[in-house]
Amino acid sequence: MIVVMLKVSLTLFALAIVISLYRIIRGPSIPDRVIAMDMIGVNLISAIAAISILLKTKAYLEVILILGILAFISTIALSKFIERGVIIERKRDR
Repeated sequence: MIVVMLKVSLTLFALAIVISLYRIIRGPSIPDRVIAMDMIGVNLISAIAAISILLKTKAYLEVILILGILAFISTIALSKFIERGVIIERKRDR
């Protein structure tokens, strides 16, 4: 029963990723695209966790951590770029 639920959840995660890809391609604004990219990251992390449970291994847990950190940093960087136009601000005293 759990195997069936995990396979159904993987299918739904894949569908959510496809819908998010459509939003990235056809998004009316840049913030919509950033949110869709963040949604892909969250769904990918969830799918990897479901695969890890399905395969009964802990080998993918490091991948989940790294992907979560990268998704968080990229969302923050893109949000800052949208807000200010630069990611890294340099103060020059000249």
